[in-house]
Amino acid sequence: MDMLSAERGASANTLDAYSRDLAHFAHFVNARDRILETALAEDIVNFVGQMVEEGLAASSRARRLSALKQFYRFLIADGIRSDDPSGMVGGPKREAPLPKTLSVDEVDRLLETARRRVEGARDGQRSKALRLYCLLEILYATGMRVSELVALPRSALIGDERTLTIEGKGGRQRVVPINPAAQEALALYLQERDAAASRDGHTNGSGNESRWLFPSWGQRGHLTRQRLAQELKVLAKDADIEPSRVSPHVLRHAFASHLIERGADLRSVQKLLGHADIATTQVYTHLREGHLRRVVHEHHPLSTRARTGT
Repeated sequence: MDMLSAERGASANTLDAYSRDLAHFAHFVNARDRILETALAEDIVNFVGQMVEEGLAASSRARRLSALKQFYRFLIADGIRSDDPSGMVGGPKREAPLPKTLSVDEVDRLLETARRRVEGARDGQRSKALRLYCLLEILYATGMRVSELVALPRSALIGDERTLTIEGKGGRQRVVPINPAAQEALALYLQERDAAASRDGHTNGSGNESRWLFPSWGQRGHLTRQRLAQELKVLAKDADIEPSRVSPHVLRHAFASHLIERGADLRSVQKLLGHADIATTQVYTHLREGHLRRVVHEHHPLSTRARTGT
């Protein structure tokens, strides 16, 4: 874990996932009187078989196997093992699923519902309503990862008010523009946040103002991604959208897919999303192809005649 963090810049979420994956396999081989360092190829094959029997999704099986392969490559590099027991074990074949997204109309409904909440909120509820409205506007305006959004420091606002400076995966920084609607929501939120901080003494516990843009009384000092996800699902229900279809990551997908549908070039979208490899961004071109097919089907004269029988 130290190597993944120091040399590869792995995020805290990645480290947590890899730790859990290795712990699952450690428990599996311990029951066979072996430990991680001495596991055999047959142990890994059997482990994969058990995951299949348990009905674990192909994506989860692939991630666990990837964690094992990286772990044994690390042991070889450090001279702890001379062979790789995972080398001959292939991962599950799976088609890359298209990202789940929302239509422009559905995103507009979410934003309008959040806006109406602000207008109808009073006293302490207004701060929470403004925070969610601000988060939603920024999320859709920038397409940033939820972990990047909730952990934005106040210093991210230093400089041009039309941009945010984001520290993404691997410590890579990028600057993203924010549209006028997000700027207005952010200004309203900051005004309310600062007033509430002076009124309620919302600091970081040492008497100083919190360094986070979206502070919280929790252990991390800022709003958690889990809490934001919960609030979005409640908002989705109020907007008459199935809550299971809405999450911060779905809004990131909506940001990218709506740009691609309107002709944005792939390189620009890659830069905005903070993808290290453009291959990761290319999945959105499939969404655009589906969108173009729908446009032809719905608006081409021959398609219309075929549907109406004229």
